[in-house]
Amino acid sequence: MRLQQQSSGQPPVQKPTTLIVVLAFERGEDGELRPAFEAQQMPSEHAAIQRAKLMSRGYAGVIAWKRPARPDEGEFGDSEVLFQAGDVPEME
Repeated sequence: MRLQQQSSGQPPVQKPTTLIVVLAFERGEDGELRPAFEAQQMPSEHAAIQRAKLMSRGYAGVIAWKRPARPDEGEFGDSEVLFQAGDVPEME
């Protein structure tokens, strides 16, 4: 016997995703910090920290952070810094 799942009429609730990102900064000719490249999404906190540590040797600054998100809904939670080295601008 097969049971049918009843619908509540509501769309399924999506669990928040955790975005884990690494971003490096370099100094422009004017001395101002600027992103060295697009932020890179990482598969885990450990991978982000390891990548950021390696990058810290070659850039003016580097940061790895995570934040809860529901990208489909445009919702993003507060960021939590996982690793930071060198000169990094204030993050929002």
